[in-house]
Amino acid sequence: MAARNRTEVTEFILLGLSSLPEMQPVIFGIVLAMYLVAVIGNALLVMVARSDTKLQTPMYFLLSQLSFIDIFLTTITVPQMLVHTLSVNRTISFNCCMVQLFFFMTVGSMEGHLLAAMAYDRYVAICDPLRYSAIVSRHLCLRITLTSWVVVSLNSLLYSVLVTRLTFCGNQITHFFCDITPLIQLSCTRPVVNEMLIFTEGVAVVVSPFFFILCSYARIGVAIMRMHSLAAMRKALSTCSSHILVVLLLYGSVIRMYLRPSSTYDLDQDRQVAIFYTVVTPMLNPLIYSLRNQEVKGALRRLGMKLCLSGNIQPGLQANQKWQHISREKGINK
Repeated sequence: MAARNRTEVTEFILLGLSSLPEMQPVIFGIVLAMYLVAVIGNALLVMVARSDTKLQTPMYFLLSQLSFIDIFLTTITVPQMLVHTLSVNRTISFNCCMVQLFFFMTVGSMEGHLLAAMAYDRYVAICDPLRYSAIVSRHLCLRITLTSWVVVSLNSLLYSVLVTRLTFCGNQITHFFCDITPLIQLSCTRPVVNEMLIFTEGVAVVVSPFFFILCSYARIGVAIMRMHSLAAMRKALSTCSSHILVVLLLYGSVIRMYLRPSSTYDLDQDRQVAIFYTVVTPMLNPLIYSLRNQEVKGALRRLGMKLCLSGNIQPGLQANQKWQHISREKGINK
């Protein structure tokens, strides 16, 4: 990091979603509700995918990883934003800002890689179903996940180090968390190297999964068109619909935010888009996969029945033990 950065900019001020005081309680209530739905929904999906024996497949392993990523993504940004919304002091230290930037970029990029792995899973399941179990295994999914973590972590570390070397003319960030776009806008000089990386190396790491998804679905579309059975076509489309919707939600906002020239940046609009992919999309993902997936809905019903049975059995055991205790006391008194 340059010495000037360390001495002159030791902390940043996050301006949040709105500067209007009367809007802060409204924003706090809405964002808190969405955050709780996102965390609880994704945590429930992880628990169901891990505990239900019928969901012990590569697809649901990847789905549980995606839900874990969504929990992590919202927790990196939202709790701090909620505190700042009702607080006068909205500062964040320079080091904490860089740490938040690193983790946000890592987790955000990882979500795209997981969606690409899920697209490959659907491609093999539809285009080569007889060899699915031989090609796609839990071990393969684990290797893909670990490799993706390494790639996106190194990519985010590179970006974070380059940002620390910028010279900032101020410390007010027009955003509710430390993101790379408002930080570049805050730089005194045009960070040519950073912008080149966004459109070269950033495209390779972030957008390449999107092109992989497009290629996978192009092959899936060809395979579906060749199916002679209408039932088989409906089944194939139903297995892909949830994934396609999640991909559109994620990459629609990512392309709108990052893959455009810096001259077109509008930080006020970017804040609104950012709340969409940091809170709204993670909140919708478990709803999409649970409402449109019969296997997940069945697993949720089985989990609910199991919890209800355990709750009913426990009072029954307590009542039985109490009755036995009373019977023994009566026997002793006699």
